[in-house]
Amino acid sequence: MSGLRNGRIASTAYKALSTQSPLVASVSRAGAVSQREPVAPENASPLAALSAGALCRSLFTNTVSSTPWLLSPAISFLSYLCQPRRPLLFDVERNRPFAWLMKQTVYKQFCGGETPAETKATMRRMRDMGFRGTIITLATETVFDYRKNLVHGLGVEAGAGEGAAMCPAIAAWRKRTLGAVELLDEGDQLAIKITGAGPLVTDALAAGEPLPAQMLDALDEISTRCKAQRARILIDAESQLYQFGILQVGLDLMRKYNRGGHAVIYSTYQAYLKSTPASVARDLAAALDEGFTLGLKLVRGAYLSTDKRSLIHDTKEDTDAAYDAIALGALRQDLLGFSSSSSSSGVEQQRTECKGTQRRPFPSVNLFLASHNRESVVAAHELHRQRSEQGLPTVPVGFAQLQGMSDALSFGLLRLGGAPEVYKCTTWGSLAECLGYLARRASENRDAASRTSDEFAALRAEARRRLGRLLRLQG
Repeated sequence: MSGLRNGRIASTAYKALSTQSPLVASVSRAGAVSQREPVAPENASPLAALSAGALCRSLFTNTVSSTPWLLSPAISFLSYLCQPRRPLLFDVERNRPFAWLMKQTVYKQFCGGETPAETKATMRRMRDMGFRGTIITLATETVFDYRKNLVHGLGVEAGAGEGAAMCPAIAAWRKRTLGAVELLDEGDQLAIKITGAGPLVTDALAAGEPLPAQMLDALDEISTRCKAQRARILIDAESQLYQFGILQVGLDLMRKYNRGGHAVIYSTYQAYLKSTPASVARDLAAALDEGFTLGLKLVRGAYLSTDKRSLIHDTKEDTDAAYDAIALGALRQDLLGFSSSSSSSGVEQQRTECKGTQRRPFPSVNLFLASHNRESVVAAHELHRQRSEQGLPTVPVGFAQLQGMSDALSFGLLRLGGAPEVYKCTTWGSLAECLGYLARRASENRDAASRTSDEFAALRAEARRRLGRLLRLQG
């Protein structure tokens, strides 16, 4: 990893992220690229693909996120809007003018739509800009705030009482999630938040107990439908009170659906958690012993403001190192004591034998890297490209960034050699349901000041380029 960090990433990879233009990929559902044609001159900015409206919204939100004295009040304001019993002036469900203003600014920047039709239109725009597809997720979820010892359901319907035959919250979650499956076209994927199914589900997750039969049936139905459409299901990571239960649910689904060397189900592993290497190692062992493919989606983590701080790495550098170790280790097929026969050098194998540890064969793994960190993403892509060209063992990999964030990185990735699968992730649901998600996005930008300042500089350069072109045309 240090070699990649210290300048051995090909300089052309970095150049591609900032100088080349989008391509349109015509791809099969299985992921094979059949054609990639330029839609703009090769020296155009990657951000040339953004519409004027998207560019203006990006400039607005990045102005706020790059200005500390604006960002802190913005985070506090969005967090306040998530609280129950707000006054009429700040209630997006009752104050229509205020709701309209919020929707035209931060909502449209980061969210896909309030209705299936709006979400479908957003997905078409993403495809037109050259992405492999869109990953859509319903906003409803339950968040546990460790600091306040408070459970807050966002868009979650009331659960059923003891002994009830059917839980309305699970039924509503199932119906809306199956509706989302209907929106998926070739290349699109589905992400799910299990806690959005309500109290019966979250109580079981928190207690480490099996999910209600109604929820298990819903997950089976959704998984079967997605597998038939050759779409993947990415199970989102959530609050730590529920996360270990969510990982177990994902593992059980992978045992059933991830057969034949292909992952339908992915679990999300948060690199900022100190426990993540142990969780990944456990699931690698299960995949090897039971003969299924591990769907490994890796993120840094998005619940820093509500999760128990002692569970999280002490510094951002520790989190970055943990992320890169897992991502690059998986791409080398040499991770946490698991290794393909040709991944480790003879010296490494001798060292392992001297330590008295036995390296196990590397299982079947499909990797998905969701990150806004330019260095991590380019290092992973370059390593995958190099190993593929040299005939060395590696794993299938996809990349994703959130809608409205790191667009220069996303479009730049499309330009890199090897035709990577690049996706945009978007959350859909009503404005009220998406408020918690929007607050986390604002908080994430505060914790990534260097990245947002780079993005802001790229956006300003693109705005100046367009303005200069307009003035030249008028002249």
